[in-house]
Amino acid sequence: MRHTIPDDRRELLVAGGGLTAADAAVHRARFGSNDILAEQGSRWGGVLRDTAGDPMIWFLAAAALLYAALGDWVESGVLALALLPIAGMDLYLHRRTAASREGLAGRLASSAFVVRDGKLQEIPATELVPGDLVEVHEPQSIPADGVWVEADALQAEESALTGESLPVRKLAFVSAGTTAGIEGQHWGSAGTRVLTGRGRLLVIQTGADTLYGGLVRSLRTDRSERTPLQQAVASLVSVLLVAALVLCVGLALTRYLQGHGWLDALLSAVTLAVAALPEEFPVVLAFFLGVGVYRLAQRQALVRRAVAVENIGRITCICTDKTGTLTEGQLSLQHQLPAEGVSAAQLVAAAALASSAASGDPMDQAIISCHAGAPMQATSRFPFSEDRRREVGIADLGTRRFVAATKGAPETVIGMSLLNEAARAHWLAEADTLASAGHKVIACADRELPGIPDSEPLDGFRFLGLLAFEDPLRDGVADAVAQAQGAGIRVIMVTGDHPGVARAIAIEAGIGQGQPHVIEGDALQARIDSGERLDTRSLDVVARCLPLQKRALVTALREQGERVAVTGDGVNDVPALQAANIGIAMGERGTRAARESSAMVLLDDNFRTIVAAMAEARQLFANLRLSFAYLLIIHIPLVLTAALIPFAGFPLLYLPAHIVWLELVIHPTALLVFQEVSGDPTLTRQRQRRQVRFFDRAGWTGILLLGLSATAIVGGAFLYGLPQHNDVDSARSQAILLLLSVSAGAALGLAEANNRKAWVAAGMTALSALLLMQTPGLAVLLHLAPLSASAFGGAVALVAGLAILCRALRRKLQISS
Repeated sequence: MRHTIPDDRRELLVAGGGLTAADAAVHRARFGSNDILAEQGSRWGGVLRDTAGDPMIWFLAAAALLYAALGDWVESGVLALALLPIAGMDLYLHRRTAASREGLAGRLASSAFVVRDGKLQEIPATELVPGDLVEVHEPQSIPADGVWVEADALQAEESALTGESLPVRKLAFVSAGTTAGIEGQHWGSAGTRVLTGRGRLLVIQTGADTLYGGLVRSLRTDRSERTPLQQAVASLVSVLLVAALVLCVGLALTRYLQGHGWLDALLSAVTLAVAALPEEFPVVLAFFLGVGVYRLAQRQALVRRAVAVENIGRITCICTDKTGTLTEGQLSLQHQLPAEGVSAAQLVAAAALASSAASGDPMDQAIISCHAGAPMQATSRFPFSEDRRREVGIADLGTRRFVAATKGAPETVIGMSLLNEAARAHWLAEADTLASAGHKVIACADRELPGIPDSEPLDGFRFLGLLAFEDPLRDGVADAVAQAQGAGIRVIMVTGDHPGVARAIAIEAGIGQGQPHVIEGDALQARIDSGERLDTRSLDVVARCLPLQKRALVTALREQGERVAVTGDGVNDVPALQAANIGIAMGERGTRAARESSAMVLLDDNFRTIVAAMAEARQLFANLRLSFAYLLIIHIPLVLTAALIPFAGFPLLYLPAHIVWLELVIHPTALLVFQEVSGDPTLTRQRQRRQVRFFDRAGWTGILLLGLSATAIVGGAFLYGLPQHNDVDSARSQAILLLLSVSAGAALGLAEANNRKAWVAAGMTALSALLLMQTPGLAVLLHLAPLSASAFGGAVALVAGLAILCRALRRKLQISS
């Protein structure tokens, strides 16, 4: 990648010899301090603003006050207590952002060695300014962004910013004058660290202007948004609440004007209010989300925000990291190609001699781990350098015999070996084939020496063969990718690796049906900046992608209507994790910043867990829709008969005690019956919508028809029974029995046929009716009257008929999901 230098800092490349204390003071006043994590604004002010902006807080508070005014102190107390976890969630989200910032801070240098006034001195890293000359050596963190002006066997570990799993060689930059851009091999970045060697960095960017500062700015600007499910529930609750309040006021005025007196008017309004207030919907939502959190945890997916359960099931696109997510996240020796007459053990032994056990180089560690036994100890060593592109180790074999082993770039080592032209061409072609398949390839050779040489041996080596390294694909990833793509979910791999490496892994994982289209991050950014619409059908792999480019990709996809999940394990993934609909971090390998920035953490770091979690979440949301359908089917006749019959001047159908009884039936049924999931849910193709809707037009039509039909049956039974029995209590008993039958029939029809909880709920409903209506003492106390066997027979017929109709509605709701 090419790093752009702002116009006002180009002259720093010319100065480049360090600053005086006076110069540093001038630059600090001009550019500011190197304080990437500086706080902005009031910490608690932001929490209070977020909490005050949550409409659920105001709804619960208003409902609690209303119940208190109605004298229902139990319900008022429950809703008041419900304010505590809602406010606690806001505090938790604030703490999550603070923890992400702490995770970012762990990657930063706390101090730096800087040349000031011609002397090397240690100062706090926050005091660095553009123009400073900083000395860094292994294993120190780089304290700011800048240009390497000295580099001695320098390698940097840059996975925090680029996701690149391999160390990056760094070279000193030689300027022929001012320039607007610096290639990545000459650039050092804050938040990365020196892996091997040492160097001097001319500071160009500090504080929020560094690439790492961009990560922190994303943490400040990204705010938690309400999920589509929350918005849909809030809208539904708002409509029902307004309708309930209007009905209550209207009923009170109507009863008073009809001459029933203010006490009857107030009792009518109170009864209707208790029946019509839609507190069940947020309660059921919270309960189902809690069930989802528990079930996903059983599948090794820890959900950090319960409302994210819905988003997991509605994902249409997964932007997945490569290193540590699709792959194992560590370099391993995968292929050994020894030359004729050379064993694989000899090849690895020579490579181990040319490696340093004390080195932080992942390749050296992979070689030594594959060597059987302890490697020979080198008595002298010529370390790797970028210009030589090889490393040589010399060991004493005894009896005045020495051996030199070298490993390095294939073209370099082959050029030092005793090979004819045909053999050279053959081995170079083999190296090219392995490299094109995404491997990092080195060649090895050795030769005997009569003694320890004064200089590095340059020729006469016996060629031993090639070693190929890769970061292997994790088990089960290919199957998981196939399942996701088969369900219509797009899988896009986003990585900082070389396009060839990324393509090889994508092919192995089956991304893009095994024929992935690869684009580099800079080209992708150019397309996004130009306003071009991204065609996800031809977007499979983004290579050499920087963190903010990954975030831009996620943002662009969301603007096109995609619901995006982002997986990641490093600090470099934080911006994209927060920009996504659902951020998914790796639990075992993931950094704290990544975990705290994500809505879900995979405890087993297994890509397959994502697919299982999505299937589980989809099933859970489908069950939530069934529960809401049940609530609507039972509440339509309850509210309408509670309102319309008194409006017409007839006696109250329900008294407060009856409403409490009905709610004790409705609440457990809605909460417990529909959370059941039969079998093991699988990820299937779903019709995608831009907006979350609980029901389509056909679904709403079915619910309304069933609810209005039940209203006619219940209300008709009451009105028919009044003159027949000349007894309000008997007519009321007949109507309530039929309303209980609506509850039982809807539960049995909307639930699965083998749902034991639905049958238990129906049985308990029938038992309560028998107990409270057919027991004379209890019936009188509740203003009810015992019913005949034929009345119960009619109730059973209603349960059976409604169950059949609700079964058809269930199939319709499943088809439209």
